[in-house]
Amino acid sequence: MGGVEHISLEEVEEYSMVVNKTFSSEEDGYEFYNSYAKVKGFGVRRGKTRKKGERVIWRRLLCSCEGYRSIEHFEKSVQVREPRTLTRCGCEARLDIQLNEESGTWFVTDFKDSHSHALAKPGEAFVLRSHRGLSEAQKAEAIELGIGGLRTCQIMDVMEKNHGGFEKTGFLARDLYNFIARKKKKKVEGSDADFVLNYMREKQAEDSEYFFKYTQDAQGRLKNIFWADSQSQIDYDAFGNVVVFDSTYRVNRYNLPFVPFIGVNHHRSTVVFGCGIISNESVSSYVWLLDTLLEVMNQKHPKSLITDGDASMARAIEMVMPVADHRLCSWHIEQNMVKYLKGEKLKEFRKFIYHSMEVAEFERRWVDFKETHKITENDVWIWKMYELRNKWSAAHTNGRHFLGMRSNQRSESLNSRLHKHLDRTMSLVDLVEHYEFCLSRIRRNEAELDAKASLSIPFTRITADIYEKRAARIYTPTMFRKVRVQIRKLPEWEVKEVTIVDRVVSYQVAPIGSSENHFDVSCTFDGSMMITASCPCRMIECEAIPCTHIFAAMRFVGLDTIPPCCVQNRWTTVAKLAFASNRYSNTHVWSEQMDRFHDLRMKANIVLFKASRTEEQSDKVMRILDAIRDEDVENNGGMEATYSWSLPSHFSGAARSSTTRVLDPERIISKGAPSKRLKRFHEAGSQK
Repeated sequence: MGGVEHISLEEVEEYSMVVNKTFSSEEDGYEFYNSYAKVKGFGVRRGKTRKKGERVIWRRLLCSCEGYRSIEHFEKSVQVREPRTLTRCGCEARLDIQLNEESGTWFVTDFKDSHSHALAKPGEAFVLRSHRGLSEAQKAEAIELGIGGLRTCQIMDVMEKNHGGFEKTGFLARDLYNFIARKKKKKVEGSDADFVLNYMREKQAEDSEYFFKYTQDAQGRLKNIFWADSQSQIDYDAFGNVVVFDSTYRVNRYNLPFVPFIGVNHHRSTVVFGCGIISNESVSSYVWLLDTLLEVMNQKHPKSLITDGDASMARAIEMVMPVADHRLCSWHIEQNMVKYLKGEKLKEFRKFIYHSMEVAEFERRWVDFKETHKITENDVWIWKMYELRNKWSAAHTNGRHFLGMRSNQRSESLNSRLHKHLDRTMSLVDLVEHYEFCLSRIRRNEAELDAKASLSIPFTRITADIYEKRAARIYTPTMFRKVRVQIRKLPEWEVKEVTIVDRVVSYQVAPIGSSENHFDVSCTFDGSMMITASCPCRMIECEAIPCTHIFAAMRFVGLDTIPPCCVQNRWTTVAKLAFASNRYSNTHVWSEQMDRFHDLRMKANIVLFKASRTEEQSDKVMRILDAIRDEDVENNGGMEATYSWSLPSHFSGAARSSTTRVLDPERIISKGAPSKRLKRFHEAGSQK
């Protein structure tokens, strides 16, 4: 005699609840069955439908294990990729719902809840396909974090923590990776170059001073491009006397040189003047790039340039900026030194870069260096460096206006940030997006330093020198510390002798108790006001701050303030007061919906944390949130079909078609080098 299956009262009540359920829409019916399935431990699929005209009047909702894998998948002789695991086993569990055409509601016509497979345990259902996926809010957050510079794995970590665990996010890591991949594909679908140019046109619509310029080759491909927003132009006007740029980075899928133009601001922090991408490292490409920089900067030439040493770049500088003082980056020299020199030869050569000496002493030591280490004509790199000695040795660069910089570490700093998020497969769109993010971080740092400088004064003791107290009110905190070093050396120096020739007063400043190693400080006056001051140590010319020798002359004259001739405005707290600045504006101008979302989220975080303190308040807020979530919004603006609403306006606008078609750059095949490539200083100089 066969056994009779026992059915509990709870199961009977549950069955009755399901079959008597009505729904406001087909989607409402699906959401109910999917929620029910998650509790039970199975997934759901939409099945076949019946229509009346174009209108669906009946829908079957299936267990995701319904049916079987098609036989053709088992008969394939060649499998390109590993087949997916089998999940379908012919399960007949289902829910059929039908539309009542008179009332407009949906009701249950059939319900089977018997499964032919094991159900997921509590805590496992979140991996089933129908129970996972990014909500629109989660998509918006993922895009925000991506634009903010986080990698996909980091976005996943952040969202897991925000949701209280990986099982509560509602999606798996691969869902996030797939969404990000689709987003990137959609951004560059059709044309990477077109998207970037449209993006820049949108930025120009937001910022009338935003500048970009590009060229195309004979086939219509993007060849060169340069861009600089209004803030970069303001920064160049204030701090563009020394410019650093480096073309050894190739952080894009086309292997094109990425060339940011960098400087230092009044806090000695990195500031960005603009950025270019060029098709090759020829003289003509660099000439175009430098000409374009000067075009947007109203033909204001920098006093000095620090570069990586590319020969084509050097020739372009001579052609476009012939008056600019040019030195080679010590970092690149160091990397080549390690390649060409070893042991004592390396140590001796390094002294030529960093040890202060007169030019005559340099020449004498160079002769000794050649003899000691038996330098021959085969040592091509060493001879080339000797020819370029005016651009790198301490003896030849001492006192020249490089603001104390020897290398392009400023550019390295920007590129190191970019490299945290970029690789050689990145599109131009991604490169520009992450460049903007790095730019916003640099400007945020400057804004914080400016606020600190304007709202406080560096600490000075009551017994501090009067010049130290004056300097604290003039310079930014960073520069004050550098000037303070010179002021605190004052007790070690004294004026030994004063001479006047043609209204130029010369003060012989020497260490106390000694006349050796003296410095003749030359000054001119208008009455009691010091008009000019110079010193043989040339610190004021090189680093734009007064040296201790000039301070000694000021003390001897009896000045109790630091005269304007000794204060470079670029290092002061008022360095940019003459320039209207928009650096505090948001880098990304979001859509109206996203602005509302940001405001709601900010306030909600405060309210929700407060409500979480008690169960009563938590339940109250949950009911309110559930009511809003379940509310039937007739017009949702197509949110389910697109995520463009969550992008900044210039990114969503960039997807619009353009009347001018610009093809993507031609990919340059790399010879196995990393994205940053070291150059010999004599290579590739003959390109035209």
